[in-house]
Amino acid sequence: MKKLLYFLVLSCLLAHADETKPIFDGKTLDGWQVKGPAECWSVVDGAILGKNNEKKQGSILWTNESYGDFVFEAEFQFSDKIDSGFFLKNESEQIQLGISGSLKRDMTCSPYIGKKGIYPVGAVGVDQLLKVGEWNQIKITVKGKKYIVVLNGKQVLDYTTDEALDKGPLGLQVHPGVVMQVMFRNLKIKSL
Repeated sequence: MKKLLYFLVLSCLLAHADETKPIFDGKTLDGWQVKGPAECWSVVDGAILGKNNEKKQGSILWTNESYGDFVFEAEFQFSDKIDSGFFLKNESEQIQLGISGSLKRDMTCSPYIGKKGIYPVGAVGVDQLLKVGEWNQIKITVKGKKYIVVLNGKQVLDYTTDEALDKGPLGLQVHPGVVMQVMFRNLKIKSL
């Protein structure tokens, strides 16, 4: 009986460890913390809205929780030229959304390494998949130092970094110095 109980408890724990869980409740920014002006972030119609303030200041919205290896899924939407992205465990590792301020071209789904100030590679096929002005689905798998990005059901990036941390939070960016607006919804994560 004792072995059966142990097996059942262990099975339940393993089953829950593999679950994808929402990290945004669709109503509040509970579970998130802001670095920079808080007015850059709000919840509108079940989505997180990131928008510069009048001074064109930027801000980062970080999860309170830190993650090791994970699969992150979300939907995002933007209409105009933006410079945004998803920070992976720190401010140096980012998957870009929109126009790169330094390259002056769309680098959506490409990795940007802030410490080096470079895009080491560009995502492939994004121009045929990205739906500007509509909701897009993104899936980012972070396993060790490998990043795999899937946009609207198609893999566009397989990149290995030399900068990744073992653990850290996930961040959403509003870039300073530009007028921009981006929306995120259905954010969820699965620890690996």
